[in-house]
Amino acid sequence: MASHTPGTTRLSVADWIQAGYSLLSEDGLQALKIDRLCGRLGVTKGSFYWHFSDMAGYRAALIESWAEQRGEEHQTQRHNSDLPPRERLSMMIAGLVSPQHWKLERTMREWARSDNAAAAGVDAADRRVQAAVRQAFRDLGFDPQDAELRAATTFAAGIGFLHLAGAKPRPLTTVQRERFLDLMTRP
Repeated sequence: MASHTPGTTRLSVADWIQAGYSLLSEDGLQALKIDRLCGRLGVTKGSFYWHFSDMAGYRAALIESWAEQRGEEHQTQRHNSDLPPRERLSMMIAGLVSPQHWKLERTMREWARSDNAAAAGVDAADRRVQAAVRQAFRDLGFDPQDAELRAATTFAAGIGFLHLAGAKPRPLTTVQRERFLDLMTRP
């Protein structure tokens, strides 16, 4: 998150987006209020309205940014095609259930349950992730149908791990992640 000391610099859209992610991660969707954002950044509502026309526009920017960010993370991993496919899979699983992402990921998915724009952003990010996972299974030598089934199962398990974590993140240990991958990569 970009740091901002009140009164020292102008805020960027990215500063507002990061403040929103922090609030979402800490307190969920109900915390996303203009007053809380301004308090977090130490600015007045005028600064908010300089960057966004209203809260709906701000939420749309959050959703778009999140979907792009999730896509970029997985694009970066997919572009590590020189890595062995199993290592790519391990990286993707670790990223999905990592403590720094787990609460925001869960909050975005909860938001998507009641907001069509959030649902579209989550769906677009999910499709990119699943394509990268599917490709890793193809690179391991699985035929298209098996790669699809294994990718969908791996992805669903990752989302399940997020929701099973409860109030405190309990990411899979490296040993657990590797055992899971052993199971998913068996012929």
